[in-house]
Amino acid sequence: MGYYNDDGTELNPNLIKMPNLCVSCKKKDDPHEEILCNLTRLDQAGSDTFICYAYESLSQANDEKT
Repeated sequence: MGYYNDDGTELNPNLIKMPNLCVSCKKKDDPHEEILCNLTRLDQAGSDTFICYAYESLSQANDEKT
């Protein structure tokens, strides 16, 4: 299983820098979200801005637990 662009070139999400937004997202280490997160990062690789509509703040999730 892997990720490929339209011309069949394999894409490796591990080679794409993880945006700061992803680092602070509670879904970052959730295996159920891995595919969506990887596709979002791959789709926006090389862009000046990164937008993720599935983002949920890790700090907000921690605040909700207390």
